[in-house]
Amino acid sequence: VQLVESGGGLVQPGGSLRLSCAASGLTFSSYVMSWYRQAAGKERELVAGITSNGDNTNYADSVKGRFTISRDNDKNTVYLQMNNLKPEDTAVYYCKGRRRVLSMNIDYWGQGTQVTVSS
Repeated sequence: VQLVESGGGLVQPGGSLRLSCAASGLTFSSYVMSWYRQAAGKERELVAGITSNGDNTNYADSVKGRFTISRDNDKNTVYLQMNNLKPEDTAVYYCKGRRRVLSMNIDYWGQGTQVTVSS
């Protein structure tokens, strides 16, 4: 199983980035997908999540109205559109896939992509 993030980089405050996470080796449409981020010296935090069929999403309060999570099950890819970026959005962004089997959660993580918001 592989989750590969891309799309990170350096952007000025107020700018936009679109992150992608391409999955392989799993039945992508069976997995709840999420984006997390971890800033230097801080704990990893949930940014946004989307159900397996894409019908429902949830967001951290800090990104509501600015970030949008979406997925394309035909392309085995989940996206995070980030608008009006702020310096406090600077972090390594990770995607995670979760599937529940019986009473167990099966989680897979990507390697992360750096997002830096700075003028």
